[in-house]
Amino acid sequence: MTHPGVLLKAFSLRASKKRGQNFLVEPASARAIAVSAGIGPQDTVVEIGAGLGALTLELARLARRVVAVEVDRGVFAVLEQVLVEQGAADKVQPMLADALRLDWAALAREADGRLVVAGNLPYAISSPLIFNLLENRAHWKSASFMLQQEVVRRLVTPPGSKDYGRMSVLVQAFCLVSPGMRLGPEQFFPRPQVESQVVHLRPREKPLVELAGPEDEAWFSRVVKAAFSQRRKKLANSLAGGLNRPREEISRAIQAAGLDPGRRAETLSPPELAAVARSLRPQ
Repeated sequence: MTHPGVLLKAFSLRASKKRGQNFLVEPASARAIAVSAGIGPQDTVVEIGAGLGALTLELARLARRVVAVEVDRGVFAVLEQVLVEQGAADKVQPMLADALRLDWAALAREADGRLVVAGNLPYAISSPLIFNLLENRAHWKSASFMLQQEVVRRLVTPPGSKDYGRMSVLVQAFCLVSPGMRLGPEQFFPRPQVESQVVHLRPREKPLVELAGPEDEAWFSRVVKAAFSQRRKKLANSLAGGLNRPREEISRAIQAAGLDPGRRAETLSPPELAAVARSLRPQ
């Protein structure tokens, strides 16, 4: 695989700081990440942020098909050439698209329900993309991402930690989460200022929270967002402000859920927050 710097220069391109572009340099690392994703020969992989194809090529060795999503037109042109030169064009479908606007249901239908998600996610889209995937988790069976190490900590940390927040609650409520290999800045071009780490997500067969349907799930998500909107405040105060409802009403609802209104959101487990959400649900 040609070094990313050489490829970019050949096309008169530069890595975009705005898009958080840091391209994987080491083929061995790309291979290890692909293997760790647990891809089977009948799986279709949707790769988010395919970039210059380092991970794409390794995914294609393992999967039946790879849909390589890239939003940058210049980088996309390089990716198409790399796929042809490396003989991978028959197994990889390059897609110029915004990952936040993908039709996951349609992709899953084409994959006969065997959809795996992978990618090296820029920091700017990691949170919105993860929330988007949670909403569409019926359409994929596993996801493996490279993220900033601090984001991985937020995904895996338990209640009571300073890193525990909205994303921790929602991801842990609906997915099994396991951290993977770490990658130093020297593994990328240009070198980022942070450490990176792989994380693996798999939708739970039975979520940690009991919700009746999509409307309850949307309400739970809204309550969690409000609970962490002012995380230094007590739960009753943060929910009152975040939901724009009287503090007394909020306190009664929290007590009805069997919890202390004086606790802070960061101390509550996903099931406890779900109990609060049910108690607060408008009738």
